[in-house]
Parts: sequence; C-alpha cells; structure tokens
Amino acid sequence: MQINEHQQWLTDFYRHRGWYQLSPFIRLNFISEEIGELSRAVRSLEIGRDHPGEQSLTEAELRDNLMEELADALDQLLVLGSHYDIKAADLLNYSEKKLQQRYKDEVN
Repeated sequence: MQINEHQQWLTDFYRHRGWYQLSPFIRLNFISEEIGELSRAVRSLEIGRDHPGEQSLTEAELRDNLMEELADALDQLLVLGSHYDIKAADLLNYSEKKLQQRYKDEVN
C-alpha cells in the first residue's frame, strides 16, 4: 500500500469509528501520547526497563512494540495532515526538498 492510500484508508477508518471529527488540537494530545509510548519502546530496546510489575520481553517482542509505536505515531500525524488536506507523499517531498535546499552544498 502506498502512503497516500494508507492515509486515505486511515481517514476513512477514523471517520467510520467517529474519531476523525476530533479537533486538530485534541489530535496533538494523541500525538504527544504516542510519542511518549514510542519513547518507552526505544528506552526498552536501548537501556531496558527495571520495573517489578513488568515481565521481560524478548528482542523480537521489543522490536514488535517499537514497530507498533512508530506506526501509531505516524498514523496520528497522517490523520492530522488529513485535517488540513495535506497528503502524506507531499510531506515526504517537502521534507526532502527542505533538507536538500538547506544543505545544498553538502547533498549530492
């Protein structure tokens, strides 16, 4: 699935569930929550967690959790972009152009 197709699928899914109409301001809170969960996943992979209420996870489980949290954060960004009629592929292109311009003397 291409990224714009995923963004449209996600938008449709959120609309069907009644989640899409939440304001972009509220969506930012969800993004913050997902970034926190992503931070925890990275911490678990990089330095581990020492918490008596948690069971130890295998490397595969830790990587799966990282994938889940990266996807959740990305999805929240895509939904926010959709609220402003910004396509995911346009964001990728914008990022590339910005960095190429900023570092034009360094980028091949």
